[in-house]
Amino acid sequence: MGFANHASLLTASRGASRSGRKLRGLAVVALISLGMAAPLLAQTPPSTTKAEIAAPATAVVTPNIEGKTVEGRPFKLSSLKGKVVLVLYWSTGCAVCRDKMPELRTNYEGWAGKPFELVAVATDKRMQDVVDYERIIAQTVSTKQQFVQLWMGDSSYRDNLGAHAQLPAGYLIDKTGKIVERYVGRIPPEAWDRIADLL
Repeated sequence: MGFANHASLLTASRGASRSGRKLRGLAVVALISLGMAAPLLAQTPPSTTKAEIAAPATAVVTPNIEGKTVEGRPFKLSSLKGKVVLVLYWSTGCAVCRDKMPELRTNYEGWAGKPFELVAVATDKRMQDVVDYERIIAQTVSTKQQFVQLWMGDSSYRDNLGAHAQLPAGYLIDKTGKIVERYVGRIPPEAWDRIADLL
């Protein structure tokens, strides 16, 4: 089936009701599997339910993130070259984000000793919300499950990945420092398989 037919399938499902939204979601998944979705993902409005779309990121090939960790230590993403990095944008006010944190922490601990790092960037408006959350985590979670945490609102924070309309959002970065996948919504289980491949 040609690109035009794929595009018309997606367009035909746009004006439909709830069942139409399901059809559109299936069409996008089909296009992703065929490697033809990149031009259309930008036209597809984000789902109001859980979204587990993974697609190659082409806008920014070499990401740059720097600032201070919540503990006040200087941080540069470039210092992690040679490691596979999962960057997660989240917020303490995002229920889906909080729900996924235990799974992310467990997986992070599972990669201990491997060239892998998880970097979380909190998008909260108030630093105090992040500090309060981290205080609870420090008391209840093993240090083996605690990863780099930055706050986007800090005056030293800089990145070139832009704003994120839907949280959580993630970027998978290979050992050379290049983005290989972008995740919108929940980090899909397949991301961990991809990480294993990149290690």
